[in-house]
Amino acid sequence: MIQILIADDHEVFRDGIASIIEDIADIEVIAQAENGRVVLDILQSKQPDVILMDISMGDAGGIDTTILLKKKFPKIQVLVLSMHEETDYIIKMIDAGASGYLLKDAGSEEVIQAIRAVANGNTYYSQQVSAALIQHMTASKNKPIKKIDAPLTKREIEILKLIVEENTNAEIAALLYISIRTVDTHKRNLIEKLGVKNTVGLVKYAFKKGIVA
Repeated sequence: MIQILIADDHEVFRDGIASIIEDIADIEVIAQAENGRVVLDILQSKQPDVILMDISMGDAGGIDTTILLKKKFPKIQVLVLSMHEETDYIIKMIDAGASGYLLKDAGSEEVIQAIRAVANGNTYYSQQVSAALIQHMTASKNKPIKKIDAPLTKREIEILKLIVEENTNAEIAALLYISIRTVDTHKRNLIEKLGVKNTVGLVKYAFKKGIVA
């Protein structure tokens, strides 16, 4: 059972998401919060698998809240559900530790799909968000990399290319005939080796170094 917390400053929106999820057998809403302070208070007694996080929630918004909770509860996955489609917001939330990003006009099926994806340790970005990220990465492709270059093995390059193509860990494992755990290990090693923060950092590196066009 995937346990989730819904964080949004609009009660009607929270109740709407909760009503969608109540009929889903493998997902359960265990709490709701109107801002980041309430989220952090709830986490003292309950730790959900996934938090559906809005960005604009008064003076305790989603970006700062995500940074704080990921430091104390790194296993909790954050899935952004916001009206903000600007690249700046997307990058800030991903850098803060969010595993996925949806816009609030997403359909109920996509919301459920995204919850399951991030709960399983994968990332999920809506089509609009993915397009914004690719545009951002392409625009900065020729900017110098501040990270120290490190030679990648053939296997690491294969995995990096598959990550850029938005394959999940399970899909990469199936394509390369290796275990999901091995894929996860390679991904973590790549993040450490290249000095980036997350999967988006890996994708940026791949574009900047011409590993993918």
